[in-house]
Amino acid sequence: MKEFWNERYAKNEFIYGTEPNEFFRKELENLPVGKIILPCDGEGRNAVFAAKLGWQVNAFDYSASAKEKAFALAKQEGVNPHYEVADIHEKEFKENSADVVALIYAHFPVELRKIAHQKAIKWLKPGGKLILEAFNPKQLGNDSGGPKNIEMLYTEDLLKADFKDLKIVKLESLETNLSEGNFHNGKANIIRLIAIK
Repeated sequence: MKEFWNERYAKNEFIYGTEPNEFFRKELENLPVGKIILPCDGEGRNAVFAAKLGWQVNAFDYSASAKEKAFALAKQEGVNPHYEVADIHEKEFKENSADVVALIYAHFPVELRKIAHQKAIKWLKPGGKLILEAFNPKQLGNDSGGPKNIEMLYTEDLLKADFKDLKIVKLESLETNLSEGNFHNGKANIIRLIAIK
């Protein structure tokens, strides 16, 4: 899988664009600046945006090619977010250390998903906010991106179970039109979650 992502991110283009995810952007702009953790941040569009707002950013992805693109984008935008190559099952941050953890199209196999979501909860400070946007199972009928394995797609019940220790503020499934580079483009069925620790 790592080879797949390295190859995908090795393209010259920013395959998911250079603008932040729109849901993420709107949420972050309304929060006081603090510390944010961005797992699976790919080419760095969300990390760079957060850094431009003044957030202390810790971003990572397991693709070295993605990190190169993220650094190029950060340099272009005049910011310096902290970005590492790391696997989520190995990566650790201090417990209760982040004001925000954002999981933007961070899809995992079942067992790894549970680990990733437990880590996100652990990393959040009390009162910290989780921001999640991902594909739901109806996305299998679209060609606008996402995993083709239904077990890697998220339902409301699944997210309620994974984040039962948080206070869920928003949880909705919806159909939208994505315009995030060439690989997230067109009609999409997504799910959004906001939850507070």
